Amino acid sequence: MNPLLRIATAGMLAMTGATHAQDVNLGRNLAATCANCHGTNGQARGDTVSALAGMPAERLIQTFNAYKNGALPATIMHQIAKGYTDDQVKAIAAFFASRPKK
Repeated sequence: MNPLLRIATAGMLAMTGATHAQDVNLGRNLAATCANCHGTNGQARGDTVSALAGMPAERLIQTFNAYKNGALPATIMHQIAKGYTDDQVKAIAAFFASRPKK
């Protein structure tokens, strides 16, 4: 393989890894705001709120959007959900989907 092509390929792979790490960190950081109600890493205690850990990302996104557009009634989630962009919701959902169920 051409040495310049090899260097360019390595650089692209490094950037992809950095982007993935940033996405994971973004999801983790945003998800930290959920801990007050849903527990650390989404592992809720008790029956008053849903555990988010291990829930499929698509289900989390659908539920979050249902709160956001008012389709699901809530005491506070409808207000919280409106503060996140679609990309932020996807990052949060990916984080919780990657967490083990308690």
